[in-house]
Amino acid sequence: MWVYEKKLEYPANVCKPDIKMAKFLIAQYGGPDGELAAALRYQTQRYTMPTGQAKGTLTDISTEEFGHLEIIATLVFKLLKGVQVEELKREGLGEQYTEHDRALFYSDTTGMLWSAAYIQAKGDIIADLHEDMAAEEKARATYEHLINLTDDPCVKDTLRFLREREIVHFQRFGETLDLVQEHLRSKKIF
Repeated sequence: MWVYEKKLEYPANVCKPDIKMAKFLIAQYGGPDGELAAALRYQTQRYTMPTGQAKGTLTDISTEEFGHLEIIATLVFKLLKGVQVEELKREGLGEQYTEHDRALFYSDTTGMLWSAAYIQAKGDIIADLHEDMAAEEKARATYEHLINLTDDPCVKDTLRFLREREIVHFQRFGETLDLVQEHLRSKKIF
């Protein structure tokens, strides 16, 4: 069960409209290494974790990733606010506008729709935790690329926050991996 708080985890400010940056940010909305994929991957994998701590970590991080999805959506919406249709068309968002107007939709920067094939739940807890750590590193790298693609200090600030959270998630998954391996090695007495 979630308790919803009506505020973003971190402010999603933009200094000016920027169609190209909005298009790039879609990578973190519906791309293979984006926030939706992360949230659903961890939410699905949590059920096979062997300890309450591991289940809790995956649930916590999954929930936070949904919050990050909300931040990305807010940034994209603000970056496109007031932009004319001709500008969207000129910047390669004509197809997006045709199908969805200015609404967000789960796709990557090339328009490829989000797919459940982006996520995995192997049922092998060690393999799943290693995949989670790799997913966090890919998300961190994508945020670094996005930071390099904008000159907007407001957008950079929010992206830096999101990048730092991916690093924290990587560390939490690493700690969880250690605890799960220790749990698996522990002597069972019946």
